Amino acid sequence: MTDQAPAAYAGPKRILSGIQASGSLHLGNYLGALKRFVAVQNADTFVFVADLHAITVWQDPAQLAAQTREIAAAYLASGLDPKLATIFPQSAVPQHTELAWIFNCVARLGWLDRMTQFKEKSGKHKERSSVGLYTYPVLQAADILLYKATHVPVGEDQKQHLELTRDIAQKFNNDFNVPGFFPITEPVIEGPATRVMSLRDGAAKMSKSDPSDQSRINLLDDADAIASKIRKARTDPEPLPETLDGLAERPEAGNLVGVYAALADLTKAEVIAQFGGKGFGVFKPALADLAVQRLAPITAEMRRLMADPAEIDGVLKAGAEKARDIAAPVVAETRKLVGLLQL
Repeated sequence: MTDQAPAAYAGPKRILSGIQASGSLHLGNYLGALKRFVAVQNADTFVFVADLHAITVWQDPAQLAAQTREIAAAYLASGLDPKLATIFPQSAVPQHTELAWIFNCVARLGWLDRMTQFKEKSGKHKERSSVGLYTYPVLQAADILLYKATHVPVGEDQKQHLELTRDIAQKFNNDFNVPGFFPITEPVIEGPATRVMSLRDGAAKMSKSDPSDQSRINLLDDADAIASKIRKARTDPEPLPETLDGLAERPEAGNLVGVYAALADLTKAEVIAQFGGKGFGVFKPALADLAVQRLAPITAEMRRLMADPAEIDGVLKAGAEKARDIAAPVVAETRKLVGLLQL
């Protein structure tokens, strides 16, 4: 990479993000993604369902469409307004894959070799992984730069992929002598619960793929299930500390405090000020009540929408049409810069 500073991008501030269409959504997805999408939505917000990313590992074809609709339902139930935000399935905009191929020819193997998520997901048998899983971050760069997104709300675990997106944008701009053509996208990592951990293991991220359903609160869980899972969440025997520093070596306690803070729109310090010195016999019921209060309306609206797939499909179709209208000229200009014939 060159040390030359990238030229400033002159286009509009544009926000983009998405969630992979694999498995049911949970509290971590809501606090780390959905809630943040709603907070920043405007007419230049693009939120997609990442169904192409989902198939980098095996998906049951009969379930994939249902999972795509479920995520779209979660977007709408959480407060995304399709009159403002553009909501669409990734696969409905073919320019994602076309730009990804061009970026495959810009990115370097050494950059992808450094991606820790591939190492984690492929484990000891990376030769059995799909090529799509390896090049996942390049498609992610195409997702972002196709709309010339300037800001992407992400969790800490996606920060490295955003850095790759920035490298690809800068190299393309330099290689084809088009300063500022693609923006140098900024990650937006903020809030008390951008990385929600498992209820059974404070060192592991809350995950759709965890075999234990007790490790997560699903967005479709009812009030009794939510309360039960919080009551059974792993904690230590000590009361909550009087100061924030006291959470440093207590991952499970810190996770629950972070969840409460995010649900209540407080800082962790404010939660500690309220509950410091109190035991989990007091804190867990308060957290359960708060979680049910916040999630129950979302769950009810998700269930209503999922019972009417035509309504969801209408939103996705309209969003895809708008997304294609914006994506097509970006790819056309990119093809021209690269030297591909315009026939």
